[in-house]
Amino acid sequence: MHFKGMVVAALFLAAATGRAATCTMQDEMTAPERDALASAGAQLTEAIAGQNLAAMKADLDPAEAGDWDGIQAAAQRAGSLTAGGRVLFRDAFLLDASGQASPADTEFFCTNGSGSMNVTISMRNLPGGKYAVLLADALGAPQQGQLGLILAWDSPASAWHLAGLSVRAGAFNSHDGDWYWKRGRDLARTDPWSAWYSYDTAAYLLLPVDFLSSPNLQKLRQEQQQISPAPPSVLPLSIPDGDRSWKIESVGLDPSLDQPDLGVAYDSTGVTDPAALRTEATAVMSAFLKQQPGIRANFHGLWAYAVKNGQRTPVMELPMAQIPQ
Repeated sequence: MHFKGMVVAALFLAAATGRAATCTMQDEMTAPERDALASAGAQLTEAIAGQNLAAMKADLDPAEAGDWDGIQAAAQRAGSLTAGGRVLFRDAFLLDASGQASPADTEFFCTNGSGSMNVTISMRNLPGGKYAVLLADALGAPQQGQLGLILAWDSPASAWHLAGLSVRAGAFNSHDGDWYWKRGRDLARTDPWSAWYSYDTAAYLLLPVDFLSSPNLQKLRQEQQQISPAPPSVLPLSIPDGDRSWKIESVGLDPSLDQPDLGVAYDSTGVTDPAALRTEATAVMSAFLKQQPGIRANFHGLWAYAVKNGQRTPVMELPMAQIPQ
């Protein structure tokens, strides 16, 4: 089973450790449980596909009212990612943390009926209650959009309510996570930098949410850790550029434009004029690609982030063809 990723836009954030609770996977649910989740999920995905934000807000869990702006932004982004496709659910997880008296970091260990699949879902600062995570694909959509619905159970009303929405493209330029995983393997010995970030791209496209872990993901990360030298191990990095050098603080996947871009954070000279800042950023990106030419061939473009006095400022994104060689 392959899990494709999404950007979290609600209550549940990074992976965390904590007390165990129970998880029921789709094939172990009772028929009424599956039917209730399917009905709630279908209603919400219909509202998302139709951009019926009023219907979504009306179905929002009251505890998430403060997160509506983020959920709304995710729903609006989902419009383009699912356009031209048919949204179908592929998996569901029923999570029971009703025994928790107060919010706590909580882990759910999920196993299917045959024992052939094991998934761990980790939630940070989760209030006691019953929840569900539904994963869906926009089949036929050019960007292979992925949706993750997080639902909270309303016991008095005997109904599921929206508690979070996650949205992410499932492919970049028709290349999915499996393609990038293979690309990472192929480049591991000849181009460690491109290989490393190809693995990161694969993980981004294969995972539904950042708080879910599977044997598939663990295998990917184990392969990635065999790359030497690993780019994170040599950062920060000083790169010569004529009579000066640039200090690269960090490099990482930046999919904010739904493209396989890398973000490069560098120590800025402190210029504030927008034109001068763009000139500086262009020089940094050019110097970086001269040292790592494989990146130019294997990724769409670069984002430049200027760092000064602890402040990180996004400057611009440039496709590779627009970065001087």
